[in-house]
Amino acid sequence: MLSRPTSPIKGRDRTLQRRSGQGVSCEFIRILSPVEQRGVEGKSLLLAVETRFRLSEAEIQGSWSHAGRPSGTRTVLVTFTKAATIVNMMYHNHVVFTQPDISLGIQRLTRQDEGDYHLDLNIKFLNRTGPVIKVEKTVSVTVDVPVSTPVIKKSPSHTVVEDKGNVTFRCSVERGTRVGFQWLRNDTLLGSSDRHWLSQDNSTLVISPVRKEDIGQYRCVASNPVSQNHSSTSALNVYYGPYNLEVNSGQGLRTGAVFTINPGELVFFDCQADSNPPNTYVWISMSRNASQVITEGPRLEVLSYRLAQPEDYLCRAFNNVTQKQDEAQFTLLVARTGPGKNIQDSNPVSPLAAITVCSLFIIGCMLLVFLRRTCHPKRVIMSIYNRPLAEQKRPHRSGHEDATEDFGIYEFVSIPGKMESTQASCRSLARLATVQDHPMTIYDVIRHVPETPTQSLLK
Repeated sequence: MLSRPTSPIKGRDRTLQRRSGQGVSCEFIRILSPVEQRGVEGKSLLLAVETRFRLSEAEIQGSWSHAGRPSGTRTVLVTFTKAATIVNMMYHNHVVFTQPDISLGIQRLTRQDEGDYHLDLNIKFLNRTGPVIKVEKTVSVTVDVPVSTPVIKKSPSHTVVEDKGNVTFRCSVERGTRVGFQWLRNDTLLGSSDRHWLSQDNSTLVISPVRKEDIGQYRCVASNPVSQNHSSTSALNVYYGPYNLEVNSGQGLRTGAVFTINPGELVFFDCQADSNPPNTYVWISMSRNASQVITEGPRLEVLSYRLAQPEDYLCRAFNNVTQKQDEAQFTLLVARTGPGKNIQDSNPVSPLAAITVCSLFIIGCMLLVFLRRTCHPKRVIMSIYNRPLAEQKRPHRSGHEDATEDFGIYEFVSIPGKMESTQASCRSLARLATVQDHPMTIYDVIRHVPETPTQSLLK
């Protein structure tokens, strides 16, 4: 099916008119198709023409011809008048001529249909005097083949080493005319740079040398004026690093390259660096002006109670493929910074509980000693006699109101033959010595002597 372009563009033309011996330029016909018309292989194309005069007022005679490329040989496709049309038998099923607008249609375009299409038209107006008017129009037709899905080939196919390897991408299509190529990395358009080289038609991309930032998914876009197609992605992997080496810890306090941890705290340090493939890690102790490898792997465990003074450590990351390495050094300082995880926390007996028990035991012992010394019987009696006189005034068992009335010199007299009373008195004194913590006066001591009848020895 033939379709008429909606936006008319004026074609190259040459219009001649002679009237009354003078040449006057005027546009009698107009080509509605673009001067350079593009068609798609296998589809139809219409070369539309519009007349600017009434066909009923003139006689016309004309032809459409085709000059192929690159030979330029011209072939007449159709000749016509108002009354008749003659189509070249070689193109009977390929071209369509329509009147009254004298447009030419081409069906099922092929690459051979490319070239210049030339319209020659002679016009003679009725009821007018003057020569025949000759009009010529030319339209260039290009036939494009839609591009097929492009394919990428990468060389080398294996992973390359940063700053040492080069990579070449080639993009190709099986079908397509006047194909242009573009390259995308992670859907971002790539252009030429100091490390990216493109061929003249952009079908080849060379990266030399490769870097870490070249890692990504590459695609090729193939296009021409009538179509566009994308290739599948091709991954580029690069061995690189190590980069951005850091030592971190979730414990303690960090100030620059100094880590401060609590005494007795168990601390872990992690060493990380950006690298492909992953790095190997070595931890080195830098204390006492000597270096010593203490462990391997990305993590270091340190028991702070073993540190008598600040220690310097170094983490070394090494990439076995790129043969590159990086180092990070830091200092570990033991000081009280706040709550921390102590290795003694795993002991079922808390240090605070042990201190509390010991304190209670000591206090108990001190109390026993104090009570023993304070409540001794002899010390009680001595304290009684050593009291001030004012403190000794108190009621007693004699019934006397004032103990001072009983104050005086008392004499114990023993009668011969009366040993029993003497023995009784001694036993009473012995019982008196065993009395503890009982306030006594001298009168109380006398009361404990048995009342035995005595005889005066005075004559």
